[in-house]
Amino acid sequence: MSARGPRPDDAAIVGIGAIFPGAAGPDALWRLVESGVDAITDVPPHRWDPALHYAPGTAGEPARGDRFYCRRGGFVDDLATFDPVRFGIMPAVVAGAEPDQLLALRAAAEAIADAGGEARLPDRSRVGVVFGRGGYMGVATARLDQRVRTAHQLASLLVELAPELDRDRVAAIREAFQASLGPEQPEASIGLVPSFTASRIANRLDLGGPAYTLDAACATSLLALDQAAAELRSGRCDAVIAGAAHHCHIATLWSVFTQLRALSASEHIRPFDRAADGTLIAEGTGAVLLKRFADAERDGDRVYAVVRGVGVSSDGRAASLLSPLVEGQVRALEQAWRAAGLDPTEPGLLGLVEAHGTGTPVGDEAELVTLGEVFGPRVGNGPADVALGTIKSNIGHTMQASGMAGLLKAALALHHRTLPPTLHVDDPHPGFAGTRMRPQGRAEAWPVNPAGGRLAAVDAFGFGGVNAHAVLEQPPAGRPVALPTGGGRSVGAGELPDVLTLAADSVPELLRLLADRADASGSGGPAGPCRLAVADPTPKRLALAARAVERGLPWRGRAEIGSPRVRCSGRTRRIRGGSRSCSPVWSRRYRRAWTIWPMRAAGPGPRPPAPRTSSAGRWTR
Repeated sequence: MSARGPRPDDAAIVGIGAIFPGAAGPDALWRLVESGVDAITDVPPHRWDPALHYAPGTAGEPARGDRFYCRRGGFVDDLATFDPVRFGIMPAVVAGAEPDQLLALRAAAEAIADAGGEARLPDRSRVGVVFGRGGYMGVATARLDQRVRTAHQLASLLVELAPELDRDRVAAIREAFQASLGPEQPEASIGLVPSFTASRIANRLDLGGPAYTLDAACATSLLALDQAAAELRSGRCDAVIAGAAHHCHIATLWSVFTQLRALSASEHIRPFDRAADGTLIAEGTGAVLLKRFADAERDGDRVYAVVRGVGVSSDGRAASLLSPLVEGQVRALEQAWRAAGLDPTEPGLLGLVEAHGTGTPVGDEAELVTLGEVFGPRVGNGPADVALGTIKSNIGHTMQASGMAGLLKAALALHHRTLPPTLHVDDPHPGFAGTRMRPQGRAEAWPVNPAGGRLAAVDAFGFGGVNAHAVLEQPPAGRPVALPTGGGRSVGAGELPDVLTLAADSVPELLRLLADRADASGSGGPAGPCRLAVADPTPKRLALAARAVERGLPWRGRAEIGSPRVRCSGRTRRIRGGSRSCSPVWSRRYRRAWTIWPMRAAGPGPRPPAPRTSSAGRWTR
């Protein structure tokens, strides 16, 4: 007998943070999915240079490590903004850190904000973090490797091949190569450690529960969900942030998947279509804030969906690490439905499967066989009663974050009571005939099941044989929700916080303006060379700003959110009293966010943005 309705210790999704191709935030992600937007594009040239690497039509030829037959995928680019000062991180370290860490922190904070803000968190010592991140070499790590190893390999090769170059000339070439990578930033090295992804979130958001990073390839996200739900069920945590990030698009990663022949030769991703010929890799970060359902009910939280059960398995011995095994996938699905206390074969109970659906022929076929075994075949000539789709058809395969993208799509579909479309299934795979599934070709209202609710399932099958499956349920209708109407939301990437901005011709004049305007927000003073911006100008921050200005030195920061910045135009040099110029940091009405171009080819280090009114700052990679 199936257990009806969420149980008190089931994990409830109460907040969402999302940064995926074409969408940042839960509202934008839902619009993308519901509208059937295809966010796949050509690789931006600052990720890797197509002139060097792109060789179309070579999928059938022997693989070469530096030549790629596919150049299309999913990229976040301008959506990947990050405000370091908001989190008490020095802007100087941003360029030297892997973007995964920073965007994971942003997504985690946005999940909390989406749930009503920090004021609605339980005791912070009982809030944990489980975050997934891959071990692929990222852009910042690659740049360090170039500085440490490649530069010396280049010098050795020059000595061997160009003996006419003397030692000083070879040394100069090596140093020029290293200089082209930008300045050394030892203070940013913490941003290169993959296992610090969850730790940075806990550190910057002051969360005292267990915080750890895991990697289970494409199943990573649902393993993070499983671990987070277990933390809640055990009583060790009262809230947990679960998420995953993948932002590696350097040429090395593309080389790996080119040599594996996993990428689509036609450069189109068509999950569950007869013409499917491979996947398209993408990037993204997603996070959910979880609480026990009973606690969410008590606190009046908005609940997107309730996690009824998660199952995890491994294929064990198979033909190869790259060959999916149906038996292993079936174990994960059956385990999840047992944990949910539900019968997967019950007619009409399940409404949506958010499939793994990579678009590889072998993977799609194995998944359809698995779904047929677990949920049963279609009965006679009856209709296929379960909608099937995959967000990979919209944004590509986001690797470790792919399960989180699928989880968010399914949770938002339950929240909006809508079956969203999947794309590019023009000629459905013949494997559908052995299942109750149908490709969901358009958005339509989601009818309730015989029990009066709605259920969704999410697959995430990992590279190498690790499998995960989650069962989600819509929360009961008519629940009272007590989310605050204001003040709980964080400032988004494209918004300006309440900021006091001042400009003056000298430091003493800036101090006078600060004293005169200490009880107000807005802009003031002439457009002089010495400028100050204080976000959320509380009395404490205004006092800190005054001390910073009195020092007469460029402000290097005290690790606090909202640290003031003093800007005087001119050459970078220290103030020695009076009105000498100082290091340019912020222009008037300057947006306090950097756009991270995560996979940009190694080159010169970050440059302070030019002081333009209302400009959007970019620290490029």
